[in-house]
Amino acid sequence: MTRTSLPATDSLLRQTLGEWRIGLVAWRLLVLQTAHPAVATGTARYSTYRAHPWRRIEHTMDSGSRLFFAGPEERQREIARLERAHRRIRGTDDSGRQYTAEDPEVRAWVMLTLYEAMTAMRELSGDPLAPAELDVLYAEFKEVCVALGIPDKTLPATAADVPAYVERTVREVLEFGDQVRYLLFEMLREAPAPRRLGRLRPAWPLLRAVAASVLTSLTVADLPRAWHERFGTPRTRTAAALSWTLHRGMRQVMTRLPDRLRYRSHSDGDQQRPASRRPTAAPRLPRPRTADSRPARLEAFFRQVLDQTGDGRVDSADLQAMVHNVCWQLELPVEREDRLYAAFESWWEQLCEGMDADGDGAVDCAEFVSAMLNGIDRDPDYLDQGLKPAVRALFRTADTDGSGHLCADEYRILFGGPRVHPAELNDAFRQLDGDGDGRISEEEFVAAFADFFTARADTAAGVALLGRP
Repeated sequence: MTRTSLPATDSLLRQTLGEWRIGLVAWRLLVLQTAHPAVATGTARYSTYRAHPWRRIEHTMDSGSRLFFAGPEERQREIARLERAHRRIRGTDDSGRQYTAEDPEVRAWVMLTLYEAMTAMRELSGDPLAPAELDVLYAEFKEVCVALGIPDKTLPATAADVPAYVERTVREVLEFGDQVRYLLFEMLREAPAPRRLGRLRPAWPLLRAVAASVLTSLTVADLPRAWHERFGTPRTRTAAALSWTLHRGMRQVMTRLPDRLRYRSHSDGDQQRPASRRPTAAPRLPRPRTADSRPARLEAFFRQVLDQTGDGRVDSADLQAMVHNVCWQLELPVEREDRLYAAFESWWEQLCEGMDADGDGAVDCAEFVSAMLNGIDRDPDYLDQGLKPAVRALFRTADTDGSGHLCADEYRILFGGPRVHPAELNDAFRQLDGDGDGRISEEEFVAAFADFFTARADTAAGVALLGRP
């Protein structure tokens, strides 16, 4: 995959969206999107941003690059990918209101906030776009909306109509709920260290506190006036000064830089990123264990793999998020995606039937560990009833070339994430690759899962599924 810088002669849309300083209004954009009640409910129910914030941000940025910077073929593949993901996001919120990610009005609002963010970036920096430039930018932006299948009637007719649309939506539709408060005041203060932080990782708690304080103040200061008037969020003089300094300072710096530094790089294709080849630290040695190690192992599986939304409970949305994360990395026909979703839904039904003691439609860690151990000890075929079919479907989905084996890169796509160090995954792959041929067969893969759940000692190869215990 090649990487190119955005040329200055590109479209106004790409120039505006491609500048690094768009990041100054990115959190503001997320707040406005999430304040829509349908988006807030879908986010709370299905999003993995609490447990895996950096992975979620990376997916969003990759998707945006394909929609706005890739060619027609790559854009169409991304649109199809989004459609497959969104058709599963639907339900009823706590107030009894039905929601769906396919609602044209909701999709229109989510997209319009991006356009509004671009214009806000220019206004806040003291260099607003002229009316003629706004018309050009909006026309280019609507082309993407049309490609996404958003009905034209749900969008403001002209650029001049957008401010009134935004103000009306803020005053009549948006809500300052728990998800918005979490984004503004809590998310960054508890986010795990990004993997690319390198040697600065020990300083992350301090960096996180400073970044959270600055970003919260900046975002609140930059929100539209209608937001402040409706929800009473204070725009302090200190925050206003911070906003003025950052936006205008960044404008002065960025407009003097060459294009290769002013604009973000974007891929010119829809290929997967190559796995990192940088050396990683050696995995830690296993601790000697004499007692049954299954409870600790199952707890790790619950927290690292099952609990995708990071709320300490698992329901069908968590398993859907697991599948979504796998499918997101791959170019799969809808039929293969559907088979994988169906297999994991069947596994969820088995889990819920045997573990949901209080009948609330979710399973906590204690319920999962207790019921799983009881099921395994009671019935030798317990894993055949739900887990193994799901694992086989997972293997066949990850086996993108149909070779009947998983290579190391395919394995990392399945289990990689901020909670598992790459060195741990590499070590796990080597242990599961019993014959040392650099690949794992389907039977080896299924047997590894069986070992992981059933082996009382840490000597079986399968217990290293997620790295050394």
